[in-house]
Amino acid sequence: MTTPLQRRLAGDSRPDPMTAFRVARAAFQAGQRVDMRGLAGELGVNRATLYRWVGSREELLSEIVWSLCARTLRLSADRARERAEVDPEQPSELAVRLTLFVEDTLGHPGMRRFLAEEGEFAMRLLTLSSGGFQRRLVALVDELAAEATAAGGLHSPLPRPDLAYTVVRVVESFVYLKVITGEEPDAARAGRVLRALLPR
Repeated sequence: MTTPLQRRLAGDSRPDPMTAFRVARAAFQAGQRVDMRGLAGELGVNRATLYRWVGSREELLSEIVWSLCARTLRLSADRARERAEVDPEQPSELAVRLTLFVEDTLGHPGMRRFLAEEGEFAMRLLTLSSGGFQRRLVALVDELAAEATAAGGLHSPLPRPDLAYTVVRVVESFVYLKVITGEEPDAARAGRVLRALLPR
């Protein structure tokens, strides 16, 4: 009897949940709509199997966006440090890092399409507690704030959990500005607010 690893090493390319996730994420990153019927067809499985693997479309999209957001935030440290060092206003690196996050989010092909074509759905999915996305984002920002405070690069009078929640709500309000007010999203405006909330 062969193991799953042996079958994979022997060239078995049958799809599995991670295959479904990777294919869907690649489509999202290319600015394409993630469609469950189309995804099932591409994988060569029926929709019942796909739903058993990844849950609903909402759950799949939440995991896709979370994977991209977490990676973007974690990989932005060096860029934020470089930008903060040459900024005459001497902002905190965390404020710059989160401003870069807004810029990257608004510039991402998948997020641009998602916000333009499914803005209200995107906002509900990524900001309501039922999806779990916002809770994870608040926790990650709280972790980054703790690191910045311990390193002496952030001084805020707010309790850290309140600060993390407020900062995430600011980020969200500027990312979803078109849905909320009809105005075009603006990372520079978000940056000004983030600098005030996250002083060096």
